[in-house]
Order: sequence, then structure tokens, then C-alpha cells
Amino acid sequence: MSKILIVDDEIGIRELLSEILRDEGHDIELAANAAAARTARAAARPDLVLLDIWMPDTDGITLLKEWAGNGQLTMPVVMMSGHATIDTAVEATRIGALDFLEKPIGMQKLLATVKQALERGARQADSGLSLAAFNRPGPLRDLKRRLEQMLARRSLLLLHSAPGGLVELVARTAQPAGKPWHDLGQEADALDSGQLRRLAGGVLWCEELARLTRLQQKNLLFAAEQLERHGLRLIASTSRSRSELAALGWEEVALERLFEAVLSVPALSVLQDEIPDIASHLLTQQVEAEKLPLHRFSSAALNALRQHAWPGGYGELKAAVRSLALASLTEEIGADDVSALLPPPAIAVPSGLPPGLIDQPLREAREAFERLYFEYHLANGGGNMTQLAEKTGLERTHLYRKLKDLGLRQ
Repeated sequence: MSKILIVDDEIGIRELLSEILRDEGHDIELAANAAAARTARAAARPDLVLLDIWMPDTDGITLLKEWAGNGQLTMPVVMMSGHATIDTAVEATRIGALDFLEKPIGMQKLLATVKQALERGARQADSGLSLAAFNRPGPLRDLKRRLEQMLARRSLLLLHSAPGGLVELVARTAQPAGKPWHDLGQEADALDSGQLRRLAGGVLWCEELARLTRLQQKNLLFAAEQLERHGLRLIASTSRSRSELAALGWEEVALERLFEAVLSVPALSVLQDEIPDIASHLLTQQVEAEKLPLHRFSSAALNALRQHAWPGGYGELKAAVRSLALASLTEEIGADDVSALLPPPAIAVPSGLPPGLIDQPLREAREAFERLYFEYHLANGGGNMTQLAEKTGLERTHLYRKLKDLGLRQ
């Protein structure tokens, strides 16, 4: 028995489709709008969604984009409408919809489409979190717009970022829903045309050019020459400069091809205000991928994540969210959970202090500092006591006594 979620603002359509599909033995969930659909989709984990395009709060195309961007498009979706254009149907398919039903929907057409969708889409592979999930104005949405603008003109794109940047998040945005994703950095054998043909329409990915072996470099260049033939995109990234890659053995002709179109990607350390949003979306994705009970971060937990330094960048954040999702015993993940996983880093000892000074008791540390202080000013003033008294603001009698106590005068 399959779980099917029917999303339509017309009660008559919902009841008719529900009755037909229940008679076929399916378990049916109903939603009258996008808000209810989000809740039902998260709770029921349906095997198929029948999604109306025209709804009063959020239209079906927007909801489909949201699920795709969040990594929640793990089930086949069939769009429904009585007024959609061909362009709308094409856009829905591009985003990840499996099929399209035109209203009024005939029973035989409905049953045939549902049967085909369940057979073909029994849990699509998770495509991962992408920039499509971030819709509010800000650096991530701007980054998505720049990426899309470049991809409209180039099938090969180089992402340049400091270590720990959001390159994977950006690259996943280039992956069409339901299409293959192939990591060239994990390829141990030579690529051939047959393999590229099987990956048609998908994305070839390389996380760091500097780590590629000679064979993997040849694979990348071989694939770069056949992107158009197979409808592929090649997204590579590096934290190195062109000259540094050349010093590592990359041929100039290859570097010229790779550096034709470069997109700068910010490191996580400069996106502190975006971290709560990124973490929340990563948590949603992890719950889906691991089929975990629903979890959410408390406001205090999100603030703790925002304030963490994340020296390991995006990879460290992903790993932390995964650990928090797997270990949480309650629906809400709190600040204490974050603190237990990510203890505050040790504060570095200020540079220039004598070894061991910071670890002494306060009285001994103060005396050691005063000795250094007076030794410095004595030497700097050539031993002139009048000048030293003026510099330190001490009366001469008090100054002599202080120097004697510190062993700097007999």
C-alpha cells in the first residue's frame, strides 16, 4: 500500500481523487493548500504527491521549487491543473515533476499515471541541499542569481573559494532534479563516452582541482570536450590560484579552459548571519535522508551555531548538524546540545608574553610584568631616574622602593 498526498484547494477534487485512489488500496493524505502540504509531507513521508498548480497561498510550482531546493523532493510529484500552459508544464518538469495531469482528470488516466509514477519514482535519490532553498534577500540568493546567469551561458564553471567555502552547496544548485551527480574526484578509472552517455543531463563535480590525480585530470578534460553532446554540466572548484595549480603540474591548456568562467564563492566565516538558515535547511535534509523523527533547532541553539567560528567551514557545519540530528532525544534541539557538541575554543595566549607567565598566580604574574615593565623603561631611558619617574607617574621615593623590591636596585 502506497502513501499518496493530494494537494488541491478544491474540496470536490480532493474528495473525488481520494475516493478513487482509496478504492485502489492506497493510503491517502489530503491538503487544501501549500502550508498544509508542507506539514503533511513532513509527517506522512508520501510515496507520491498529486500537486495542484493554482492555489491561493503558494502555487504548486513555488512549492515544488521549495521541496527541490530543500532536498525534500525525494518522492515523485505529478502536477495537476485545468488552466496551465505548455510553458508551465515544461517548467514543472524541469524543476523535478514527474508528470502532468490536465483537469478534468479521467479515472483511467489518473490510475495509469499514478501506477507509472509509483513504479518509476519509488524514492528518488536525494539531490542534497542547494541555493534554491534560500529565497529571502541576501548574499545566498544573490549568489544563486549569479550562478544561474553564468550557467545560462556556460556548461563548465569553476568555483573559487577559500577552504571551507560553500562550493558543494553552490554546485548542487546546478544539478537538475532527478538527474545524475558524478564526483570526478572519486573516479579511479578512465572515463569513456558510454559512461558520459549514462550520466546525460546531470552534473560532473570536482571538489578540489589540486587533489586530482593525473588520470582524474585527464578524465576532467575528456569530459569537458563532451559536455554539449551529452547535456552535461561540469562544476569544479579550487582554493588555489592558477599559478599554484600550474606548479602542481596542471597543463596550461587545461588551466586556460578551466579559468574561462570563474565564480567567487564566500567562505562560511563571512556568512555568520546566514548560518541559522543554512543549519535549519541542513537539519531538514538530514531528517529526510536518515528518515528520522522530526527535529528543529531552538532559537538559542541557532544563535549558538551562528556564534561558532567554524574553522572547518561548510563541511564542519554539515557534520555538526548530522550529529545533532542523530543524537537528539527530543523534537527540539537546544543550545545545551550544541554546546556539548561544540565546546568553546580555548583562548589563545597573547603573543609576546614570557613562557609560563599566564599560568602563574596573579601576585607572581604581576611582579614578573612589573619587572619587565621597569627593565624596559630603564633601558629605553638610559637609566635616567627623573625620566623614569615622569614616564611611570611615580614619586621618586616610591619609585626607588619599587625598583628595590623588584631586585632592580641595591
